[in-house]
Amino acid sequence: MREILIVGGGYAGFYTAWRLEKKLRAGEARVTVVDPRPYMTYQPFLPEVTAGSVEARHAAVSLRRHLRRTRLIAGSVTEIRNADRTATVRPVNGPDQQLRYDTLVVTAGAVTRTFPIPGLSQQAIGLKHVEEAVAIRDRLMTAFDQAATLPPGAERRRLLTVTFVGGGFSGVEGFGELLSLATAMLKSYPELGMDDLSFHLVEARGRILPEVGDEPGAWVVRSLESRGAHVHLNTQLVSAEDGHVVLSDGTEFDSELIVWTAGNASNPVVQNHTDLPVDERGLLVVRADLRVGTDSDPVPQVWAAGDDAAVPDLASSVPGAHTVPNAQHAVRQGKRLAKNIVADLRGGRVRDYRHSSLGVVATLGLGRGIFQYKGLVIKGLPAWLMHRGYHVLAVPSWERKARVLAVWLTAAAFGRDLVSLASVQHPRDAFVARGIPQRTGENRESDPTAA
Repeated sequence: MREILIVGGGYAGFYTAWRLEKKLRAGEARVTVVDPRPYMTYQPFLPEVTAGSVEARHAAVSLRRHLRRTRLIAGSVTEIRNADRTATVRPVNGPDQQLRYDTLVVTAGAVTRTFPIPGLSQQAIGLKHVEEAVAIRDRLMTAFDQAATLPPGAERRRLLTVTFVGGGFSGVEGFGELLSLATAMLKSYPELGMDDLSFHLVEARGRILPEVGDEPGAWVVRSLESRGAHVHLNTQLVSAEDGHVVLSDGTEFDSELIVWTAGNASNPVVQNHTDLPVDERGLLVVRADLRVGTDSDPVPQVWAAGDDAAVPDLASSVPGAHTVPNAQHAVRQGKRLAKNIVADLRGGRVRDYRHSSLGVVATLGLGRGIFQYKGLVIKGLPAWLMHRGYHVLAVPSWERKARVLAVWLTAAAFGRDLVSLASVQHPRDAFVARGIPQRTGENRESDPTAA
């Protein structure tokens, strides 16, 4: 039986394995997925997780629940040696092991791009995983509780200052959703006012949301600023030491919460620890049919898709264009990849990946959004409804769709759930704080004073 190894269980990897289970005959091949997390993160929901509009669990799709005939290994691939048809896997627990394969699928995904900015690694939180989104929400809500006990001043201002670095979709959506949450929370905190909030969005380029046109992008800036936000364009983060933010335009302020969403970088394993061909950006060289290699020099039985693959964009009129690294392409590439692998195994014809964009849509907070498809631009509530409608249909499995829709309907009827569970990040604190010292040689069951 052929061994198909899938490196990474994100969008492209999950959909490839999911479709392979449906298309492979019994005994035709065994599929193995290696990923350190037991779930696939539906990243478009992360901004709404930060605002509490989507439960954290509902943005995570269980691999074991949906990939019932796939072998799952909780670990990370640290090296790929295609010349030997082996991959080195570092499990969550235990020593490294070598996996042999006949067919390799690389869908490891990108990693968050960072820079050597003083204080960044100590102070900032990313927005690429569920736990990060939950931590951002809980930290903001904890800051509200603390600020409400303080008189107006510098410390209260610091607690209610939020800084997002990066004006792409992830940054703008997360920023807009968190601003919407903070504004709504003021109703429950009579001690605080809108003047106490200070939200900053920092972008190195002269515009935000590069996937939309200039005018829609400018409208988003005006919309955010009308809600009290500060948008710093053509500006970079210089320092974040001890939470003191210094920007290249000379602005300085103290910020309790710093979120880094300034783009992605190629996966280090793909870029530095494989003998597969990569381009100058560290992405795998991929043909239009998703095989690794070039038309003249393909790599046999090796495929790739998603954020770590430079997939030609056949739907673009720009020569040499590649598909943008987003969920829309990763999902469809995974589906096409599964069909091509099965066709190749059976000696059939593989097809090129071609997908014309369905447009781009972004949430800017509850009831606010923007949608663009070519020259058509929709703003405000209609765009926000389109955003929710598209993503509730796009999230995998009917079970997840039903759960997300139920949360949205409940929130529409009863409002936001404004409960912080920051303490779950330190589950033993309460236990240790309430512990009763025991005398040597005694146990709690024999102590008559124990209650």
